Amino acid sequence: MSTFPNSPRLLKGGIVLMDPDSGVIQRIITLQYNPDSLTRTLQVQAIETGQKDRSEALRLRGPAIETFKLEAEIDATDQLEFPDQNRNTAQYGIFPQLAALETMVYPTTAQLQNVNSLAQSGVLEIAPTEAPLSLFVWSRTRVVPMRITDFSITEEAFDANLNPIRAKVSLGMRVLSVEDLGYDDRGGNLFLVYQQQKERLASLNPGGTLRDLGIGGIP
Repeated sequence: MSTFPNSPRLLKGGIVLMDPDSGVIQRIITLQYNPDSLTRTLQVQAIETGQKDRSEALRLRGPAIETFKLEAEIDATDQLEFPDQNRNTAQYGIFPQLAALETMVYPTTAQLQNVNSLAQSGVLEIAPTEAPLSLFVWSRTRVVPMRITDFSITEEAFDANLNPIRAKVSLGMRVLSVEDLGYDDRGGNLFLVYQQQKERLASLNPGGTLRDLGIGGIP
């Protein structure tokens, strides 16, 4: 069945992994279905004040710490109806989609082997392995550098070979700001663009009047 020609193209959310130095995109993970809801939390970075330092009461130490939470569904039912056209799904179920997400929170085997080689050669101080820069993309106005803070998978159905064919994925993400990455970092620049988008959108809000609040002025 053909879709209505004038129907709008449905955009999907997802995650982009890129090299933090060169900016080369390493992987794009598209959510199969957009979640029904997206929870955002903003933790204000205010300066803790005491009785002796009231002049600091309105000062902010930096950008608010912003976190995202979502639940995404992955379902192979439709693909399994046509196994000849979806051989990977017929053979592995949704393991590839789950693995693409899971490997975001692991060092690669090459990195682990390199750390082991350095340790065996007597290197006393080994720097932690560096992960790709992760970007959470949710429309053009929301492209944010982030790191995954919590991640859980509930596998709900399996095929005859015990490959998962339906699952719910819960992702918790923390936005990385210039406080985390610096102003000269690629991710830091992306955060500034994200913040500028917020400021631009805020300027489009018509605002209100004191009359709306039921007062004629501020005492």
